[in-house]
Amino acid sequence: MDSLQRLEIVEAVKGVKARYFRHIDRKEWDRLAECFVADVEVDVSDDLARTGLDPADGRVRGRDRFVRVVASFLEGVTTVHHGHMPEIEVVDDTTARGTWAMYDRLEFPDGRVQCGAGHYEEEYRLDAGAWRIARLRLTRLTMWQEAPA
Repeated sequence: MDSLQRLEIVEAVKGVKARYFRHIDRKEWDRLAECFVADVEVDVSDDLARTGLDPADGRVRGRDRFVRVVASFLEGVTTVHHGHMPEIEVVDDTTARGTWAMYDRLEFPDGRVQCGAGHYEEEYRLDAGAWRIARLRLTRLTMWQEAPA
């Protein structure tokens, strides 16, 4: 694989991650599903444990199930998600890995505001001509509550 092909893959991976953040914040659930392979493996157990929820509920397999869980959890929640400083490794012409620094802010209907920072560790796969997330693991460095805006 030449340098141009590697760069094209890196840019495609950056694009799918940007769409992931945008579709979550806009609550575009059908479009969010397009960011994942059908058998995606998601682990947000660290996130749930830090908020006092059952971490076992944070391990989800399957695109449709994951999108349903996210849509349900974020019902009525205003969110802002940012991904920064991508480190992307092209494994081969159909597989890549990446780590992203992240920040998010969630404004819940009851007035609570939760913010956090951490990292996404992911694997990507070329699937039906598009790069998609095949594995996603979110770990937090910190999480805090803010006063409502």
